[in-house]
Amino acid sequence: MDFQQGLITTIHEYGVKGDSLIDLKKGLERRPTALLIPCLFEEFKRPALKLIREVIKDLRGLNQLVIALSAKSKSEVFEAKDFFASMPFPVHVQWTNSPSVIELLKSQEKNGLHLVGTPGKGWAVWQGIGVAMRSAEVVALFDADIRTFSPSYPSRMLQPLLDPSHGISYVKAFYSRLSLETNALQGRSTRLFVGPLLTSLEQLVGQGPFLQYLQAFRYPLAGEFAFTKDLGMNLRIPCDWGLEIGLLSEVYKNVRISRIAQVDLGIFDHKHKEIGASPNEGLQKMCIEILSSVLRGLMEHQAETLTEGQLSNLEVLYRRVGQDRVKQFGLDSAVNQIPYDRHEEELSVQKFASILKPAVLSFLDSPVTQQLPCWARVLACEEKLQDDLANAGISQTS
Repeated sequence: MDFQQGLITTIHEYGVKGDSLIDLKKGLERRPTALLIPCLFEEFKRPALKLIREVIKDLRGLNQLVIALSAKSKSEVFEAKDFFASMPFPVHVQWTNSPSVIELLKSQEKNGLHLVGTPGKGWAVWQGIGVAMRSAEVVALFDADIRTFSPSYPSRMLQPLLDPSHGISYVKAFYSRLSLETNALQGRSTRLFVGPLLTSLEQLVGQGPFLQYLQAFRYPLAGEFAFTKDLGMNLRIPCDWGLEIGLLSEVYKNVRISRIAQVDLGIFDHKHKEIGASPNEGLQKMCIEILSSVLRGLMEHQAETLTEGQLSNLEVLYRRVGQDRVKQFGLDSAVNQIPYDRHEEELSVQKFASILKPAVLSFLDSPVTQQLPCWARVLACEEKLQDDLANAGISQTS
């Protein structure tokens, strides 16, 4: 869409189409690479995962596909294995919540390691990373509900990492979130919450380095990312909806900004989350946990803490910026002839604004959250745990 560069190296989509798999296959020969897909069993009943399977079948040379699966029974795991049985590369279905896995991870409490995280994407990602990095030098993560998945997704995400001469350690996706059914803009948590929040915080506490870093990402909440093993071994993994911001905070701590890139994947659509009727539901709950992750990052990287006296300012600033964004997205939609419900967008800003003060006060009362320790630390304590975890994840279904 443009050719501008900024703090984070940006790989644009210029619309020049070639065979994206040719260069990718050459790269896969240079560096052992794994794909990681965390998912619930219910995704196997939806068309998105079938599409993903058919696309990645062509990634010959892939070292491994790791499915980090939350399942209720052995039969669901068997079904997942059958689903991927035709792949031309090894597939490891890691039953993340199996009795053997939980028993193994709980046993590490004797070493002071608390590895049984809150069930969800973060815990699945942590296990999947551990399993994948046994043999892979590069790992790429994709969600299981992407309805627009195409060969360009893994190709564009992985190519910056497969040639070490680029000096890149971490790649994050960005894209245009449009509904397949209506073409309407999606991604409210990014457009109407995180964007205005970061702008408001910048006005409140100044343009510090961590805030500049977060604002440099076109889509900071994108769940698709890839990384090299040396970085992946040192990432702590958050266990809540703050996962994406929390990982950006971890990347900020571990590598120079010049080793980070963001990649345009074009049009993107996946499941949409409702805003929720209360702060404990839907996007409101998600945004509360995202806010906590942002504030924690400000503490860690800028030594900035909001005071109670700043909370009213934050809400006023956020409402103003949020309302400005609604007007901007309305014009953008009008010129592109896509539907836009300004009233619903305004209501979303109001609901997000209402959670700010109680969420910040709750965070200030308890700023520490559960993070699963990085694998480098875990292996320093229990050097065989990666293999033990992989074996536990399949032991009851072998």
